[in-house]
Amino acid sequence: MTSLSPELLLHGYSIGVFPMAEHRNDPEIFWIDPKRRGVMPLDGFHISRSLARRMRRSGFRISIDTDFTRVVLGCADRVETWINEEILLQYQSLHARGHAHSLEVWEGDTLVGGVYGVVLGAAFFGESMFSRRRDASKIALAFLVDRLNLAGFTLFDTQFLTDHLASLGGVEITRAEYHRQLKRATDAPASFVSPPITTAQDVIQRNTQTSKRL
Repeated sequence: MTSLSPELLLHGYSIGVFPMAEHRNDPEIFWIDPKRRGVMPLDGFHISRSLARRMRRSGFRISIDTDFTRVVLGCADRVETWINEEILLQYQSLHARGHAHSLEVWEGDTLVGGVYGVVLGAAFFGESMFSRRRDASKIALAFLVDRLNLAGFTLFDTQFLTDHLASLGGVEITRAEYHRQLKRATDAPASFVSPPITTAQDVIQRNTQTSKRL
């Protein structure tokens, strides 16, 4: 059985691996090093017209690091999950040390979506996201990518490429290319908490301006 610690987790991320469990009740932890890595190019995230309309009209409220634990639990609230009790506890420790962060999506006082991940330098390692309302996870990702850009991040690691992420601009790169990007990113400074909470209209406008430059 692998015993995790905040120090071991950060070392793992720094060399390109991340931990998982088989399921929530399995105490065993194993490390993953994919041959092909999912990343979200920070200049390539795509906000469609329909998503932009949803962002303007949803009335969702966005927050940062307001309820990290409930975001992780929301991500684990599914039939099959790799988030066991040990992973929850260790990521709570990383959060307390300022190396793990969450972005929350609220409908009134109800948490309806969110995403969390780990930060090292200018690298953000996305761990998981959840949605309890239509498009809540897409909206969380739109706000997250905007924040990473504003804060000076250069790498958004999504671990694997899903159809959902690909539809938003995610791509796969080789392990060797990932390690090159990882080294550059972890050697650079960035601050996840520095940018203020922005509006949906500002996020959409900056995304549109980026798309026009490409």
